[in-house]
Amino acid sequence: MTLRLIAPAKLNLTLRVGPPLSDGRHPLDSLVAFTNHLGDTLEIDAGDGLKLSIDGPFGDGLVNSENNLVLKAAKALAGHLGKPANATLTLTKNLPIASGIGGGSADAAAALIGLNDLWRGGLSRQDLAQIAASLGADVPACVVGKPLRMTGTGEITHEVGPLPRFGIILVNPMIPCPTAPVYKQFDTHNTAEDLFIDTLPPLATQNDVLSFLKQTPNELERAASELVPEIAGVLTALRASPNCLLARMSGSGATCFGLYAGYGDAVAAAADIKNFLASSPVWVEADTIN
Repeated sequence: MTLRLIAPAKLNLTLRVGPPLSDGRHPLDSLVAFTNHLGDTLEIDAGDGLKLSIDGPFGDGLVNSENNLVLKAAKALAGHLGKPANATLTLTKNLPIASGIGGGSADAAAALIGLNDLWRGGLSRQDLAQIAASLGADVPACVVGKPLRMTGTGEITHEVGPLPRFGIILVNPMIPCPTAPVYKQFDTHNTAEDLFIDTLPPLATQNDVLSFLKQTPNELERAASELVPEIAGVLTALRASPNCLLARMSGSGATCFGLYAGYGDAVAAAADIKNFLASSPVWVEADTIN
């Protein structure tokens, strides 16, 4: 029987960044949410050996090699379980690559979750998140797959309960924005301060969330915009769209998002943004988060 998993887009609703540690990584503090429908898909079947095929709108831009995070996740889980890594995997890439919405990390998380079922590993999500920490900063959060606060260098996650539902638009200018150069550019500003992890305020209503977000930015937005100036145009289009409550960049970019009171508002605004940016090659999708 084929297992089919959705690897949803990960949204950094906020992202505070501390100065680099001795190993070059940065401490983080981020409120994270996930799309309800939009994402890559991963199909898993039993097989002899480990095989991965990739298709989908963004499949051509992804290299099927030993460095692919899905294969790394499969091998890490097999090693942990002491079992052979036998599975046939098909990844459909619906999310842009190197875009700040956790596509590769979400794919790796889906592989861990699905293969744990296929191989009858019996591991909890917490167990899988510990394995995920060796694969990348966003992978543990994607294993949880629910609204959470991400601290440490990404490996510490605390669920925050459901957020109020928002309509959301994701817009990417179709320019890759790899994480490492963005952090390097961020460090040139020399403005990072030590992070104090305080208690989150209540996030029960849309107004609660919006008030918190307006006080807590994405601190990588400036650095990413310096490397990919098109981000500024995307944010301008989002902020000018009808009924947009807030717009900002996710993660290290270049995908930006706009929040709306409901899905209908997001769909209507997405059409408006496509017209606004018609002369540019952009990816625009509407969904919900909660």
